Amino acid sequence: MNRIFILPALAAMLMLAGCGYHTVGAATHLPPDVKTLAVPVFSTRTVNNGMETPMTEAVIREFDTRTRLRVTPKTDENSDAVLHGTILKESITPLTYNTATQQSSSYLITVTVAVTVNGRNGKVLYQNQNYVYRQQYQATTNLPTFLEEDPAAVQRLSRDFARQLVADVLESF
Repeated sequence: MNRIFILPALAAMLMLAGCGYHTVGAATHLPPDVKTLAVPVFSTRTVNNGMETPMTEAVIREFDTRTRLRVTPKTDENSDAVLHGTILKESITPLTYNTATQQSSSYLITVTVAVTVNGRNGKVLYQNQNYVYRQQYQATTNLPTFLEEDPAAVQRLSRDFARQLVADVLESF
């Protein structure tokens, strides 16, 4: 009686094994000879500064934890590939308004980023010119307990961006 249930289950598992499932990084835009990835500090085309460092650090950390690549923040002749990031747009928009204090009480950070990964020979291995990420944060209206919330929002935005970028480079079909 148990064999009646075991055989169909075994057959189903065997069919699933060939249905396109793969390990992380198996379907990658990076050739197998890429062992070292350089990620220099992102450039920016905005008047704001300060976003490029946390975004670069998040991308380096994400590649470092999710891949076997040796990730370096410097571009040198030994790098097999280089990831160039450019912050194209950055805006902070008020979302809500506190009528009691007559101040905005929450904001939305929006960032647009272009990313290109080039091989040692200059060939484009991956490119996305339109990553758009948003993160909301609350503003403190009580001045004695003032705490800037936008750096934490930038960190969250950077982590979300880095996770998606690495997934796109490693797992896109």
